[in-house]
Amino acid sequence: MSGYEVARLDEIEELDDGREPFRPVRHHFGITSFGITAWTAREAGDRIINEHDEDDDGAEELYLVTEGRAWFELDGKSVDGPAGTFVFVRAAAKRTAYAEEAGTTIVAMGATSGKPYEATGWEVWAAIRPIYESGDHAEVVKRLRGIVVEHPEYALLFYNLACCESQIGDSAEAIDHLRRAVEMSDQFLAYAREDSDFDPIRDEPGFKELVGD
Repeated sequence: MSGYEVARLDEIEELDDGREPFRPVRHHFGITSFGITAWTAREAGDRIINEHDEDDDGAEELYLVTEGRAWFELDGKSVDGPAGTFVFVRAAAKRTAYAEEAGTTIVAMGATSGKPYEATGWEVWAAIRPIYESGDHAEVVKRLRGIVVEHPEYALLFYNLACCESQIGDSAEAIDHLRRAVEMSDQFLAYAREDSDFDPIRDEPGFKELVGD
């Protein structure tokens, strides 16, 4: 294996989770030490970065406008972002960004201060997310069972597969896949204790043993 890889932005597959399409730079290269993603607006006025904060996991984010012009809203304040602008946002700050020009591209980089980065595979989940939100859990299970074989390195995929298996009554598979997710990342143990997707199997002995109820 070579010690380096090279790719142009337009060579990285664009994915769509029903919001602004993005290019999964981190996943494309298999980076495991930090997150990096790129968004490109189709039209002027498009929201590029969805409104959010990172207060739940303490992640810091750095945005770079590489093409076009964006405007950021940061804790209610507007910030102009022509190409070449860096915007650093701490975890608790609310942020979003819009394109002033078609083709505006923002690259976002992030990681949690003082904590090893965990690549959960949210980029792969993105294409499945609209199906999950539609409530078609059986279709999610059908698709994810193949995807986790291709990408067994991502705990989030096993966790979300377990959620949907719980919803369709496949309790044994749900518990097995949840166990796999928890073994990979203990953050999913806390999620499972509160996640209503697991209500159908919450009284199962295997689930109780796994989550400590």
